[in-house]
Amino acid sequence: MPTYEYTCLDCGHVFEEFQSINAKPLRRCPKCEGKVKRVIGPSVGFIFKGPGFYATEYRSESYKSKAKEDKGGSSASKSDSKKEE
Repeated sequence: MPTYEYTCLDCGHVFEEFQSINAKPLRRCPKCEGKVKRVIGPSVGFIFKGPGFYATEYRSESYKSKAKEDKGGSSASKSDSKKEE
């Protein structure tokens, strides 16, 4: 469920609320019962991981090679040695 940020127009209280996308926006402040306004919060970046999301498809070759070195060897280096034979 998305998190929405609200600001009270009367007391200035800022709060977040977990709501369904289909839910109507809140109208009253939980602190003073004044009117609230839903504000646009900072966007959150995230990466889908797992099969089907292809998070690594768009990486540069230098990034991929450094990642393989950090893992301490890889199957790609083995296949490269087979090609040299």
